[in-house]
Amino acid sequence: MGTLTNETLLEMQRRMLRIRAFDERASKMVKRGHIPGTVHTSIGQEAQVVGATMALRDGDYMSGNHRSHGHPIGKGSPLGPLMAELVGKATGVCKGKGGSLHLADFAVGSLGESGIVGSSIPIAMGAALSASVRGTDQVALAFFGDGAANQGVLYESMNLSGVWKLPVIFLCENNQYALSTPAHTVTSGVIADRAAGFGMPGVRVEEGQDVLAVHDAVSEAVARARAGEGPTLIEVVTYRYNEHSEGLRLGTDYRPADEREAWLKKDPIQLFREHLQGIGIAPAELDALEAEVLAEVDDAVAFTDASPYPEPSVAFDDLYTDTEYAA
Repeated sequence: MGTLTNETLLEMQRRMLRIRAFDERASKMVKRGHIPGTVHTSIGQEAQVVGATMALRDGDYMSGNHRSHGHPIGKGSPLGPLMAELVGKATGVCKGKGGSLHLADFAVGSLGESGIVGSSIPIAMGAALSASVRGTDQVALAFFGDGAANQGVLYESMNLSGVWKLPVIFLCENNQYALSTPAHTVTSGVIADRAAGFGMPGVRVEEGQDVLAVHDAVSEAVARARAGEGPTLIEVVTYRYNEHSEGLRLGTDYRPADEREAWLKKDPIQLFREHLQGIGIAPAELDALEAEVLAEVDDAVAFTDASPYPEPSVAFDDLYTDTEYAA
């Protein structure tokens, strides 16, 4: 979808590094008791996240899933309010009321995420319907995992989107496990092939660790959507390096011993660093970028530490819309 400038390529690497460093720090904070509950990291899936989100414009929409810190980071959210949200601080993107599993950042078009499998898919469809009714050229992107690929709400949303030719992209992050269930044991056929039943293109990105391959596929789907040609289903094959959620101990090793090691050799950040060096970007510049991102995460943690918890008096704020009518 056109030639990307070196500036854009470096921004892709920056955002992948941000996701990796943010999630690595969040993992440590959970284990130290600094974050209540748990978090679900995108470590290993950064190329899929950034390739997709950077194919969108600032004014476009997206909805996430339970593994969704990376999505707003990929679309440009600052790290401080995101980290504060994970800890439950008042300066978080949802004033500390959403936490890791239910955060949103409307400033970058992130309409929210949910721990309920597949539940945010119709939110993206609704945003696409809104754009269609209002006559804008905005598009919406729905992220969901391979586990949600078997939820009925996905097919209801795909059906209506196909009927109405809505500007929406359904993107399956196929990291091959729904918690500990291998996708091939519960999913028949190829997920991307299911698009044919709804009259839309189905695209399977086998090299989901290649940020440019993902970006190309999503950019093409976005262009179709903006042109009024309707929705697309995209399946991206990727892999999560960490456990389903941080601190989870399932008691059995459900992944083959050599599987994770093989995927570690396809680390999306290292692969893209090698690509950037191959087109002439100096290793020293890339080292400086990594140091800069680590400093951003340190600043995000400092911002979080300095932020207050919400006052008990605001517990029921933002639950309802206060509507006043003039006499």
